[in-house]
Amino acid sequence: MKGRFITFEGCEGSGKSTQIRLLSERLKKQGVSHIVTREPGGSDIAEQIRNIILNGKNTAMCDECEALLYAAARAQHLREVVQPALNGGTLVLCDRFVDSSLAYQGYARGLGLDFVREINSFAMRDFRPDITLFLDISPRAAFERKHGADEDDRMEQLGMAFHQKVYEGYLKIAEAEPERVAKVACSGSKWETAENIYALLKSRKLI
Repeated sequence: MKGRFITFEGCEGSGKSTQIRLLSERLKKQGVSHIVTREPGGSDIAEQIRNIILNGKNTAMCDECEALLYAAARAQHLREVVQPALNGGTLVLCDRFVDSSLAYQGYARGLGLDFVREINSFAMRDFRPDITLFLDISPRAAFERKHGADEDDRMEQLGMAFHQKVYEGYLKIAEAEPERVAKVACSGSKWETAENIYALLKSRKLI
């Protein structure tokens, strides 16, 4: 039996990592076989690419290079980590996936959805999340919650106008694919959000 592929999306500081950790802890207590991974990264080579992308000193990186590096890291991550896990029947919880590229590079960078989809087609092939959880919180509220942008993270330093475009991109993706992308309100506590996520996944019979 093939495993389930659950991806988490959202703006910087939306709480993806926290929600994945809380869900993972709950699944461990229930004895559910799963792995937690992330993009860009998740494997040794992909993590090296991540360091290049996010390095705050790489301000000269052009938008096309950035998008291609994300796609390259994704190809390695899928082949080395995600595909073996799914083929082995393991549940995969992934912090970001191709929707991040669509929102950040396709919408906010202005490279276009067709360009982003084309370069990622080489990496993705038949990989499609069973569900994508979009943590719906505005970038302004998210950055206030995390007490500002990380000065060492090149993407976080791109400014509020950029991150607002990212957020708007996510909303358009969710509107276009309502069956796959589920919006999760983040107005309550992290525990309330975690309960909402767990209930949603249970109702979809994904856990």
